[in-house]
Amino acid sequence: MARGPKKHLKRLHAPKHWMLDKLGGIFAPRPSSGPHKLRECLPLNLILRNRLKYALTGREVKSILQNRHVKVDGKVRTDVTFPAGFMDVITMDASGDKFRLLYDTKGRFTLHRITPEQAKFKLCKVKRVEVGDKAVPYLVTHDGRTFRFPNPDIKVNDTVKLDLEKNEIVSSIKLHNGALCMVTGGHNIGRVGELIKRESHDGGFDMAYIRDRRGHEFATRLSNVFIIGEHGDSLVSLPKAGGVRLSIM
Repeated sequence: MARGPKKHLKRLHAPKHWMLDKLGGIFAPRPSSGPHKLRECLPLNLILRNRLKYALTGREVKSILQNRHVKVDGKVRTDVTFPAGFMDVITMDASGDKFRLLYDTKGRFTLHRITPEQAKFKLCKVKRVEVGDKAVPYLVTHDGRTFRFPNPDIKVNDTVKLDLEKNEIVSSIKLHNGALCMVTGGHNIGRVGELIKRESHDGGFDMAYIRDRRGHEFATRLSNVFIIGEHGDSLVSLPKAGGVRLSIM
């Protein structure tokens, strides 16, 4: 019987979107506890070694991080297994590189290179809006941030634009029909389109119907919808395909 938290992760049980080779060893880096879930994140050592090829070994990754070269959302991170997740901004001042973690249409994390202006902010989905001790209202975002005394117009499933330098909410986007959204879970993960309609199912999952740029329509759970813009304009720059899944049809 296991006692205490698990500290290891077998390679075969690692998330598929990490794209680790099966014969590359027995174990995979287990992400530390942090702002994103274990199966919805990408550890920093996989980003630096496997994706960006800035290092050849885990020891080189550790040296890069200990020299405080890597920032996630404007904060220096030295933990080799720190979990970076959707919408996180990764900057490296020494090389001048700036990336945003987004999904491609096959559900894999892609490091999308962005401009210095884009690196100043990130989008956060509102997961909870509640009232705490002493009647203080607060909201919680998808990356574990808590903001006290938010704008009362901000509701669950809305998106807030966060200034990373000041750590303040600059603006918000309502969840409404016609908004531009990206799917962050399920079979249609990574697809971008316009929200057409929503359906509420008592005792079941609320559904969202989306139409992409090519006119293809698909449905997903409302919890998988992440609003990224309005009137067809995205606040964040998108990867090469623009969130449109190509098919053989």
